[in-house]
Amino acid sequence: MNSDWHTSSFSANGAHCVEVRERADGADVRDTKNRELGHLGFDSSEWRAFIQGVRSGEL
Repeated sequence: MNSDWHTSSFSANGAHCVEVRERADGADVRDTKNRELGHLGFDSSEWRAFIQGVRSGEL
């Protein structure tokens, strides 16, 4: 499992940042300003659908 969190390339000057940790079976996402609240986990199909929605402008 990759434990490296990285900041989203869409984060605007640190104002609304999220971090992503990619896993073999999906990805985890958390708020950089509230890391202590935990993260949301997505399986591979959910993560793919989310990325496709963002790229298409749907989300």
